[in-house]
Amino acid sequence: MYNFASSLLFRLDPETSHGLALGALDTLHRVGGVQRVYGAPVNDPVELMGLRFSNRVGLAAGLDKNADHLDALGALGFGFVEVGTVTPKAQPGNPKPRLFRLANHEAIINRFGFNNKGVEHLVAQVKKRHYNGVVGINIGKNLTTAVEDALDDYLLCLEAVHGVADYIAVNISSPNTPGLRTLQFGEQLDALLGPIRSRSQTLDDALGRKVPLLVKIAPDMSEEEVVLVAGSIARNALDGVIATNTTIAREAVESDPQSQEAGGLSGKPVFEASNRVIRLLREQLPALPIIGVGGIDSGEAAAAKIAAGADLVQLYSGLIYQGPGLVKACVSALKNLGS
Repeated sequence: MYNFASSLLFRLDPETSHGLALGALDTLHRVGGVQRVYGAPVNDPVELMGLRFSNRVGLAAGLDKNADHLDALGALGFGFVEVGTVTPKAQPGNPKPRLFRLANHEAIINRFGFNNKGVEHLVAQVKKRHYNGVVGINIGKNLTTAVEDALDDYLLCLEAVHGVADYIAVNISSPNTPGLRTLQFGEQLDALLGPIRSRSQTLDDALGRKVPLLVKIAPDMSEEEVVLVAGSIARNALDGVIATNTTIAREAVESDPQSQEAGGLSGKPVFEASNRVIRLLREQLPALPIIGVGGIDSGEAAAAKIAAGADLVQLYSGLIYQGPGLVKACVSALKNLGS
C-alpha cells in the first residue's frame, strides 16, 4: 500500500506531498485505521532518564514541527515522538522550494529554517494529545534573534514547554539558521547550556518532577570537537544527547543534480557519520543516554546504531522512503537484540 501511495506522492513537490501524507495519516487515524493497516505496536519497554519508553524507536524532530499530527504519528507504533523545532514566535522559514529528494541516495536536503506556528500553538496541541507515549519537544531560536541573544529565545521556549514535555531537546545544530552551529563550541556552548540547565532545574523544582534536558548536535565535527562538546555536556549535567542532526557534507551524493542545494542532508548518506559521533560520545560519556538518529532505513541499521553506543533511535528520512512499516521492523529488530 505504501509503495503505491509513495509512487504517486513522489511525483509531487516534496513539501506538498509531505503535507498530503500527514493529512491522509490523520484521516486514517480518525477512523481507527492506522493499526488495522500497520498492525499493533510492538512492546519492548525500557526505562531511561527517568522515563518509561514502550520501545526504543522514536520519531525525530522536524516531521511534525507543530505537534499537529502527534496522535496519528504516535499510532504508528513509536515509543516516543519528538515535535518541533519550535521557536518563541511563529515564523515562515526560508523561501520555497526548500525540500529536495535525492531518491537514488535515499536522502533528503532541507533548508526549512525552523518554519513553525510558534510555541503557544505547539503547547496547545501537546496539551490536547491522546498519544500516551513519551513526547519530546525540540526548541530553537527565531531567525530574527541575533546569535548573541539566542539564550533568551531558548529560555522562553523552555519555560513555555516545560509543563507539557516529557523531555526537552535544545537544537543548536541545524545548518539552516545562520550562526546557530557556532553555539556548539567552547565558551559559547557553556554560556548557553549553563543557564538553560539552571532554569530547567528551577522549573523542575516548581513542577515537582524532573523533565530531562538534552542537546542535539551535528555530525560535522572532528574528534577533538566532539570531545569538547562532550566536556560541556558533562559540566552542565545534561540528561542526554541526540546524535545527530543533518550534515552539510555532500561527498556521498555529489553525483546527484540536486546535491549542491543549500541545506542539511539527511537519510542514508548520514548513517556512518552519525555512528562515528555516537561512538566518540560513548567513549567520552560512558553512562550518558544517547539517542541515535541518521540514516536508519532497516531493522539492521537500527541495531547498528545501538551497537555504536545509542540507547534509543529515531527515524525520519527512512520513514519517507521505506514507509510506516519501518517502525515495526526497527522495534522488532531491537527487541530481538535482547532475546
